[in-house]
Amino acid sequence: MNAHYWLKRASLAFAAIALIGLIILGWYATRPGPLAFAAGKTVALDGFSGHPTGVPADFSEKDNVARGRYLAQAADCEACHTADESRPFAGGLAFKTPFGTLYSPNITPDKETGIGAWSDADFLKAVHEGVDREGERLYPAFPYAAYTYLADDDVLAIKAYLFSLAPVKNAPPEADLRFPYNQRWLMAFWSGLFNPKQRFQPVADRSPEWNRGAYLAEALAHCGDCHTPRNLLQALDNKNKFAGAVADGWRAYNITADSTTGVGAWSDAELAQYLSTGHAKGRGTASGPMAQAVHLSFEKMTPGDIHAIVTYLRSVPAIAASDLSASKAGPAPANPKQGLVAGTDPRGKQVFEGACASCHAWTGVSLLDSRATLTGSRAVNDPTAINVAQIVLWGSKWQSADSTLSMPAFGAAYNDREIAAVANYVTARFGTKPSSITAEDVRKLRAVE
Repeated sequence: MNAHYWLKRASLAFAAIALIGLIILGWYATRPGPLAFAAGKTVALDGFSGHPTGVPADFSEKDNVARGRYLAQAADCEACHTADESRPFAGGLAFKTPFGTLYSPNITPDKETGIGAWSDADFLKAVHEGVDREGERLYPAFPYAAYTYLADDDVLAIKAYLFSLAPVKNAPPEADLRFPYNQRWLMAFWSGLFNPKQRFQPVADRSPEWNRGAYLAEALAHCGDCHTPRNLLQALDNKNKFAGAVADGWRAYNITADSTTGVGAWSDAELAQYLSTGHAKGRGTASGPMAQAVHLSFEKMTPGDIHAIVTYLRSVPAIAASDLSASKAGPAPANPKQGLVAGTDPRGKQVFEGACASCHAWTGVSLLDSRATLTGSRAVNDPTAINVAQIVLWGSKWQSADSTLSMPAFGAAYNDREIAAVANYVTARFGTKPSSITAEDVRKLRAVE
């Protein structure tokens, strides 16, 4: 009698837990998609005038391989699939996650270690559904939930470009994930919840340029993968679309229309310049993953496509970042003895004087190159100081059509406490609010790289 009673209680408890779990999963599965904010009627591609997919009208080359190259650059394929710059697309790049380490696959046309034996159907299934030629589930570090919106013709053009490359024999390491994340079959449930498995559908009452920008930002460039925060199941939280997140140990800032903490106060010209060159005077200079995205992707887009992305970004609803304030634009005092905030580790000033002041100046307004100017940039106005510390650790290379400017990496020259001190000094001197990043925080940033 007692055993039956407890068995019944246990069954009811299990059923209740399962029901709660299903409710939670259902709630996650009904979260808004990336274009939900537009709230307009969508139509099929062939029913929309002003085709938003493919290459832009101002792209001059017409053959399919050139078309595929442009689309692969817009999708930023090289960034993730290249560990060794001398062997682009050969894979092996490590992605360190809280669950373990993933390695990108080889996507050169090598038939043994790459995708040379893949059919068109194999490639479409991987890009749209996250399932490889052997039927294995891909982890969503590969952004197939964004690429699923790509038109079939565009995906196959990318394949044609990749197959035009020289094959490289390289077998990247297997993923090293802890249980249960090493069970790839579980990705079927994630995909079922968060991969819409549909091609891009234009919003009928929006302009062709807006729809082109949406296709670029949401499908090809997958901006949300860095700039949109994620929920507990690591899917994009589109209720906070483009409000900012941390990706690969760097902070990807708010790019909504908020005028204080987003890009609402930027002019169209400033946004276009930042995307196409990685720098906008008075607004800052791209570093880390964004600098790489500019170099490998955005700077290769036509002016028409850059303007389409700007048009689309302008329409994304403003969301204020609670921990950020308006950037401080004015120069700091020219006198090195001024501007030291009480309580700041004096080693920060010492490091800045020895390693930074000659390029960035005590005012923060560089006399050498505007790309080295600190004032006005979001990073020095970020009280987490994450990106400031990352740039000090790893350096940065800023490229333009006429020159390349490099900031050296100081990670080997200074210890964690010194890098934390100089990061806090920089935010206190040139930003609106001092940061309090610690040596332990810097140690964790080193471990992510």
